[in-house]
Amino acid sequence: MLDLLAAGAAGAGPPGWVQFLPIIGMVLIFWFLIIRPQMQRQKQHQAKVAGMKKGDQVVTGGGLVGKVVRVDDDYAEVELAPNVRVKAVKATIGDILPPGGKPAND
Repeated sequence: MLDLLAAGAAGAGPPGWVQFLPIIGMVLIFWFLIIRPQMQRQKQHQAKVAGMKKGDQVVTGGGLVGKVVRVDDDYAEVELAPNVRVKAVKATIGDILPPGGKPAND
């Protein structure tokens, strides 16, 4: 009788959901170390581009530095040099430079 009880207790393992704990832990680590910070940077960039205004110094996705001459909903007209203007999609603006830096086209 004792042998049956001992064999039954030895055969009972951990519940099935315990096997998924390492996978859940890895997903949480990826979320907090990779995905969440990237989403925050993307929101900050979108807010920065949405707040772009005439006179701001910008860096385009291609690395060109210029001054914003005109902004509308989807495009920004950027002056790269005197009398050299390009129309850039706002989503391709890489960064808005802080004021007080060296002017891009002087």
